[in-house]
Amino acid sequence: MTRVLLFSLALSLPVSGFEIASDCRQVIVGTTETWQSSHLTLSVYERTPGQSWQQTAGPWKGRCGKKGLAWGLGLHPKPSSSLIKAEGDWRSPAGVFSLGGVWGYGTSVKRRPGMKYRQITSRDLWVEDPTSPHYNRHLVLNREPLEPWEKKAQMRQNDYPHSLKLFIAHNTEPKPVPRAGSSIFFHIWRSSGTRPTAGCTTLREINLRSLIAGLDPHKKPVYVLLPLQDYRRLKSAWDLP
Repeated sequence: MTRVLLFSLALSLPVSGFEIASDCRQVIVGTTETWQSSHLTLSVYERTPGQSWQQTAGPWKGRCGKKGLAWGLGLHPKPSSSLIKAEGDWRSPAGVFSLGGVWGYGTSVKRRPGMKYRQITSRDLWVEDPTSPHYNRHLVLNREPLEPWEKKAQMRQNDYPHSLKLFIAHNTEPKPVPRAGSSIFFHIWRSSGTRPTAGCTTLREINLRSLIAGLDPHKKPVYVLLPLQDYRRLKSAWDLP
């Protein structure tokens, strides 16, 4: 019964009237078996003008939200489904999303020209409090954190899985919707992939580094995350690989 309900909710997203931008020439595709799955497969595709999509990296195994997926807020049409990503729901946002730069503990990381990188310090915050005017925003303090909310919002320190991360632009534009979910990244998986996430997408460090090194901001890359059945249903209409 639950599976039937989730399938009917998924179908409430419009099929027509949307496709990824014509200047998008690089797509990361993540697919799960079902809306409830926390395991996924990732592949990278590229195209040149007038040519079809070609796989350039992957497939790689990864993990996502402990409770699976729910429709996120990104480039795709706003869903009418009740299966919507919410803060603290342990689901990863499904849909099509732009990418927003790289963060890490190292002084630098191998990347293409134009890909922004920020070395994480104790003064870097990412606000996950839905009542804050800075919700789902990166802030850099000009001093060490003092206020309780500042300390709570500090980006992870001395935590290997968060030592390298690529931002997934869920719930960002034009303004984050309170309680619709925040701080969604690609980052290194925990416990060798035996543990799911609270909403991020995780994979092996070697694969994450390869992904970051290959992304070209000039190709307007996006991340597509969907259950496999929905991906196949939307592939043609949305001009997906």
